Amino acid sequence: MRSRILGKLGCAVLVLSPLVVKRPAQAQTYVIMYEFTGSDGAVPFGELLLNGGVLYGTTSGGGAYNAGTVFQFDTTTEVETVLYSFAGGPADGADPIAGLVRDSNGNMYGVTYGGGASFFGTIFEIPVAGGFTLLYSFQGPPGDGAGPSGRLVLAGGSLFGTTYAGGSGNGSGTVFKLAGGIYTSLRDFPPGGTFPRAGLTLEGGHLYGVAYDGGLASSGGTVFELTPAAPLYAFTGGDDGGRPMASLIGDGLGNLYGTASEGGSGTFGNGHGVVFELNVTTLQQTLLHTFTGLDGTGPVGALVRDSSGNLYGTTMFGGTAGHGTVFKLDTSGNLTTLHSFPGGPNGGNPAAGLVLDTDGNLWGLASAGGFGYGLIFEITPGT
Repeated sequence: MRSRILGKLGCAVLVLSPLVVKRPAQAQTYVIMYEFTGSDGAVPFGELLLNGGVLYGTTSGGGAYNAGTVFQFDTTTEVETVLYSFAGGPADGADPIAGLVRDSNGNMYGVTYGGGASFFGTIFEIPVAGGFTLLYSFQGPPGDGAGPSGRLVLAGGSLFGTTYAGGSGNGSGTVFKLAGGIYTSLRDFPPGGTFPRAGLTLEGGHLYGVAYDGGLASSGGTVFELTPAAPLYAFTGGDDGGRPMASLIGDGLGNLYGTASEGGSGTFGNGHGVVFELNVTTLQQTLLHTFTGLDGTGPVGALVRDSSGNLYGTTMFGGTAGHGTVFKLDTSGNLTTLHSFPGGPNGGNPAAGLVLDTDGNLWGLASAGGFGYGLIFEITPGT
């Protein structure tokens, strides 16, 4: 395994030219932990799942049939194992672009954007004993959803999720439930927004999500609850952001945190995106950070929150080289760029969010870099 430490940061000062050095005990470091080769997966987009020192995830391409994979990576041995290679046909699916969810028995569940019996995507299980089980094939519009692209939520033994398209509402997406092998469509969009790209979030016994489009006349997207039909918040696409693509996270106190991939200054196509907070009781949206480009552009991965309330995330573009960033946003609203991706073999364009391990280290995926198929990286915090 080749580990390359690409940068060292002190406080909030960026080192623009990556250095190859040994890992200092007190420094903040970025380390490439694994580089995909194509046959073991390519172009990871979905969030990682961490359990007992092992990371689980998906790649949208690569594998034995170039239709994507489910993989695991042992953070101790630094060994990657392909758990399943999608064939891309009606029996399993293709293009998994969302992360996985795990039940208390160790079984994992996910979705594919394409493939399946009608080629509109699937829901699948990776049993703890190994293998693959196809749970559902989406039928597409008008009676069913199409193109699930967000991570599933497991609640009360049932799986809940979204489809980006399909349904009876002009083909603008759905919310669904899978329980005991029975599939139920819970909601068609619109109203409340259109094209939910991200998965749902369970907070305080309620399911919340974001829609990429719809809402107001500006079609800046929305924050919605499973019920009622009206959105909780509709983005204008201006200073408050627009086009959210990442799942929300909660703090257990009635506040949701998320990102919008555009807006923040100017309108669509001009702004670089924002980090926001939404109180579900008052429905008051608070801007926590507006990206400027140099500190990142296009946050499309979910945030993660530490025990002190600091938020961590990624931007797919921007930074000092234009290939994306990893950032920290503290409780006072100060943003620190932890890493600015240089592109090329050293990685770039992270589409997924991050996970925190028990030592406070951050793990993530870059959709580009390494041998050209993406990579797994770790950021170790400094003191």
